[in-house]
Amino acid sequence: QVQVVESGGGLVQPGGSLRLSCAASGSILSMSAMGWYRQAPGEQRDLVATITIGGRTNYVDSVKGRFTISRDNAKNTVALQMDSLKPEDTAVYYCYADAVSWTSSSRRYWGQGTQVTVSS
Repeated sequence: QVQVVESGGGLVQPGGSLRLSCAASGSILSMSAMGWYRQAPGEQRDLVATITIGGRTNYVDSVKGRFTISRDNAKNTVALQMDSLKPEDTAVYYCYADAVSWTSSSRRYWGQGTQVTVSS
């Protein structure tokens, strides 16, 4: 079994910064991509940023230049540094990890989500 746990959400004013962290743990044999999605009320869950095990990154256009994704392969962690936050960034942010475990071939594991609210 693989567990994915996020932390770091909260309330921030427009223009502020937050850093989200995520750790994957459990019976992991190997990891591949990790990343973040977000879901605003009444909306679908959308991709925010991804990072491969080799460090290649991809961002949705709306966060380019403001968000930075990074990972520590030794610790199976991924972080999302969010700067210049806007009200439209308000959403529940979900971390994911693509992993092979002792009991499963490659599949995507999700965290429980962390709320980010950008408001004055």
